[in-house]
Amino acid sequence: MTSNKELQEKRMRGYFIEAASEILKGEGLKAVNVRSVSERAGYSYATLYNYFKDLNELVFICVSGFISECESFIDEQTSELQPGKNRIKSSMRSLAGYFVQYPGIFELCFVERINNPVANQASAKLIYELVDRITQEDFEYLIRNNIISSQTAKTTTLILKNSMAGLLLHYLNRLQPNDYKTFIANLDEQLTAILA
Repeated sequence: MTSNKELQEKRMRGYFIEAASEILKGEGLKAVNVRSVSERAGYSYATLYNYFKDLNELVFICVSGFISECESFIDEQTSELQPGKNRIKSSMRSLAGYFVQYPGIFELCFVERINNPVANQASAKLIYELVDRITQEDFEYLIRNNIISSQTAKTTTLILKNSMAGLLLHYLNRLQPNDYKTFIANLDEQLTAILA
């Protein structure tokens, strides 16, 4: 049975996590500091330290939440599809759609450094293995049905990771292309080539 103290702690942590998440989504990592998070949560900045070791711990929790949210978003978009190459393509389109909708999260996950070596390592692993997790069932299906080899699946996953990050980096920084329709066309063209 959960005590009142545990419920209070969970609720307070939730206020700070929600506040930090809102700032990260809307304004990016540069806008996150102890005072801005505390003000948005409605508490003094000293109160934050009663529930978190430091700001890096709070940001890591937010990153974990964003990655889970992204995976859920992709699953909602693709759960009705049969396993295989078409579902991988759809998953990658959904991944792109999520990060285009939340460019601050993309920047946090793929551009910014988190200054805590332990949290940074855990965050990096969580982010780096995102494509692996969302395509694992599809690649297992393709291998099991002798459509591709396990080595091809491994190589293709690596190419997808790097291609998606690169495409999104160029698009979200408005380097190229300068419109969403062309971005999606480029994405589809590259996915077709990668998964041929």
